[in-house]
Amino acid sequence: MSTHRSKSERSSDAAKQQRRDPYEVLGVSRNCTDQEIKSAYRKMALKYHPDKNANDPVAADMFKEVTFSYNILSDPDKRRQFDSAGFEAVESESQELELDLSSLGAVNTMFAALFSKLGVPIKTTVSATVLEEALNGVVTVRPLLLDQAITRKVDKQCAHFYSITITEEEALAGFVCRVQSSDKSKFKLLYFDHEGNGGLNLALQEDSAKTGKVTSAGMYFLGFPVYRLDQTLNSMAAAKDPDAAFFKKLDGFQPCELSELKAGTHVFAVYGDNFFKSASYTIEALCAAPFTEEKEDLRDVEAQILTKRVELSKFENEYREVLSQFTEMTGRYAQEMQAIDELLKQRNDIHASYTTVPPMKRSSSKNRNRGPSREVKEDAQVREKKPTTRDRPKRKKWFNIHLKVDKRKPC
Repeated sequence: MSTHRSKSERSSDAAKQQRRDPYEVLGVSRNCTDQEIKSAYRKMALKYHPDKNANDPVAADMFKEVTFSYNILSDPDKRRQFDSAGFEAVESESQELELDLSSLGAVNTMFAALFSKLGVPIKTTVSATVLEEALNGVVTVRPLLLDQAITRKVDKQCAHFYSITITEEEALAGFVCRVQSSDKSKFKLLYFDHEGNGGLNLALQEDSAKTGKVTSAGMYFLGFPVYRLDQTLNSMAAAKDPDAAFFKKLDGFQPCELSELKAGTHVFAVYGDNFFKSASYTIEALCAAPFTEEKEDLRDVEAQILTKRVELSKFENEYREVLSQFTEMTGRYAQEMQAIDELLKQRNDIHASYTTVPPMKRSSSKNRNRGPSREVKEDAQVREKKPTTRDRPKRKKWFNIHLKVDKRKPC
């Protein structure tokens, strides 16, 4: 028996068969690092971005393919699943696309802002215009001194660039760049590598996150692996399974690509990531030499988080097993209760069948008993009812007596 399939289903299957290996698409090896994946993606995304290739369907398809491949390889779980079982192990509906707000338009930006307000994580990317200007070396870079804080406002989908120079001693002691916004603006903290032609290539990116009463982002180059927490990772899985929001909480806890900086001049940028308005922020660069105790505390806490992540994975298996047993027991509990109630009802019906007296019609007898008593009550109420002042006939007063007088007869 032949089955009829829709045109969209056939085209979807054809697209799956034509998919290229994500490593091949990005031009990286299978043992490449996360930093190599990100660098390759940014170069290719910039090359095939719709803003630079208007009315070019080939470039549009390449941009989608590059983005799809990056979404697989940038996620440790999805990359591991793909390496073991290919595309079948990766759910295409759970792919999280990064949006370039500068190319969305007013209506789509409004919808994206609405979903973000409702709690749906919206991943955004840096505008292709900003990346291209940085790559061509036509951006304005402002110097930022150590231990100096600068407060400014950056327009949406625009960036402010800063250059920071550190010495050999400061590089060995460690370096920190932090940005925070008191009005909870959304922004990105960017770090750029110097290109041979004098341009700047995006190397690191940190999205702002709510921390107490502010939003903040930071990059920590302390000479040992420092971890970052990607809170949007596995957000779709968490939405489908409420328990996953807890068990997947630490899946996005991954090491930063760079753990130290060399002496010299480094370029950072603050990118405005609000949907409609400019982002206010305060940026500061610090040498970590005076923060020896804080460095050790950070190393110790992150080690405990890694241990807790392993424990959480084991606990999830135990929890799922116990939850399955609990669900089974509660279902059996309801079935047993229903079965017992049914047996007791059958028992009562059998007891009631041991009699020769015909069943009484309780409803009719009650009506007969209630009838006379109600009539007697009404008669008694009528007899006892006394006439009120309104029911009594009005007696004429002596001064209201009408006297007829014949005027023709004299008194």
